[in-house]
Amino acid sequence: MAKLDIVNFKLDKNIPIPLYYQLKQQIIREITNNRLKPGDSIPTEEEFSRALNISRPTIRQALGELVNEGYIYRLKGKGTFVSPPKIDELFFQKLESFNDEMIKKGLKPSTRVLDLNVIPGIARINEMLNIPLEEKLVYLFRLRFANDEPIVYVETYLPYKDCPGIIEEDFTRGSLYRILEEKYNKRIVRATRKIEAVNASKEDAKLLGIKNNDAILFVRTVAYDWYGTPTEYSEARYRGDRNQFSVDLVRSNGNNHTNQ
Repeated sequence: MAKLDIVNFKLDKNIPIPLYYQLKQQIIREITNNRLKPGDSIPTEEEFSRALNISRPTIRQALGELVNEGYIYRLKGKGTFVSPPKIDELFFQKLESFNDEMIKKGLKPSTRVLDLNVIPGIARINEMLNIPLEEKLVYLFRLRFANDEPIVYVETYLPYKDCPGIIEEDFTRGSLYRILEEKYNKRIVRATRKIEAVNASKEDAKLLGIKNNDAILFVRTVAYDWYGTPTEYSEARYRGDRNQFSVDLVRSNGNNHTNQ
């Protein structure tokens, strides 16, 4: 494990850019250029202050923002270290299985099934799936890992009538979408997703290996088949420190112009 070398750090007190921001950006450059790698240690406030001749509150602000933005993390009694890179997911652009996406990124995916059962209808879930309340649901609860680190847990609901027998499947290995397509002729072709930033509950923290009230991303998904029939509803909670989502935006061809 290496340690950040601050000998060549230069801060310019004669420009209007705040010193904390200059320090922050230099550390980010060391990380993004791979001169600092995950697990490498960051100097203490005292070491920064002595080497750069700047105040500890200035250093504290820079390091605090880097922690909040996920570049570094603190371990009580041990120090400050470079965080693993966030998993960048093209979450709102394509439908792809968790396993396939992690493998493409060079990560080892794995899954722990926490529950798989047939349950009575739930008003809000059945409404999302556009089925009567009296219809039963398949409930699938999975904790997903990348390189043995918990990344997300997902609660999935399916209309039982569409996939009788699916609770016999091994979802530690099998892909839900592949099983729906190959065994039940239900091909998922589109989905709507809503994302919300929330604070982790005690249960979230326990499952994801984070602290209570840490930031997580709460994602609701309704997936549809070829005929536009709701086939799956899921609620997923992603670790905020280990995930980021990318979205491509295209400007419309409309004639309306704004000042933006």
